[in-house]
Amino acid sequence: MKRFLLFIGFLIITAALATGGAAVYVYVQYTSPSNLAQERDIIIPQGTGVRGIAEIFQRENIITEPLIFLAGVRVSQLDRSLRAGEYHFPARVSPKQAAEILAFGDTVKRFVTIPEGLRSGEIVDRINLVDGLSGEIIDIPTDGTLLPETYQFSFGDTKQSIIDRMRAAHDEMVKQLWPGRQEGLPFDTIEEAVILASIVERETGVAGERARVAGVFINRLRRDMRLQSDPTVAYALSPDKRLERPLTRKDWRFESPYNTYVTGGLPPGPITNPGRDAFYAVLHPAATEDLYFVADGTGGHAFARTLDEHNRNVAKWRRIRDGQ
Repeated sequence: MKRFLLFIGFLIITAALATGGAAVYVYVQYTSPSNLAQERDIIIPQGTGVRGIAEIFQRENIITEPLIFLAGVRVSQLDRSLRAGEYHFPARVSPKQAAEILAFGDTVKRFVTIPEGLRSGEIVDRINLVDGLSGEIIDIPTDGTLLPETYQFSFGDTKQSIIDRMRAAHDEMVKQLWPGRQEGLPFDTIEEAVILASIVERETGVAGERARVAGVFINRLRRDMRLQSDPTVAYALSPDKRLERPLTRKDWRFESPYNTYVTGGLPPGPITNPGRDAFYAVLHPAATEDLYFVADGTGGHAFARTLDEHNRNVAKWRRIRDGQ
């Protein structure tokens, strides 16, 4: 009887040691550095289960034995917390660390930059080409309703979500800046300010000129002078896409409410999507007596108070343009 009890005890101890040894083996493999030679970003598609994640990690050399990974996330209670997305994994990341990266949901941050001065259709075209965004854009927003900026997103975010955020950012921008505008401006509404900002945005790409260009247009509006802005003519001629040719004298006579050579005041709507600085400039225009400006051949503009001075600047620009 005593021998039998000793034998049973031996079997129990042996089983415990075997079980403990297996547990130690799983723990060591689960927590040890992997064979991932270099850091990299890996995408876990939506709908991927734990076994699918294990297969991806095996292909990427993060794990060698899927069953050990499955056991590890089950014991650590992470098996229901692993999330789809794009993640960054450092070289030699352990299976445990890889599982925690997915569980914490710290996805790779991507960015899309939308320059100032694009029409809404051009913005939609750019977003449609951005790698990592999904879905379709429902419709093309009205010009002047989107704020050009750099937007952060994660892999799998929708294209429409970028448009929605641009629209919300625009609304927030005008809400912040409009109350602090100068007094006595020759327009009464946010919509009119956005229209003028869209013209300023297309007239100059030089940051230091925006307030002065805005000042010229403010002066002309106050004197009931036509704005005579070339970008409005280009928009009138081609409202759906950017005009890909220089303007002619005939173009300046084109009948359209958007052509500020033939109509007074502001056009009926924005001609592009202005940025924050252009909108700020029309709310805080430079104090100037200038009524005219023309390209100066260096990327900026020559400003003038009188028509005679302006004509001299135009003649100088033409000589530069023609290489004389």
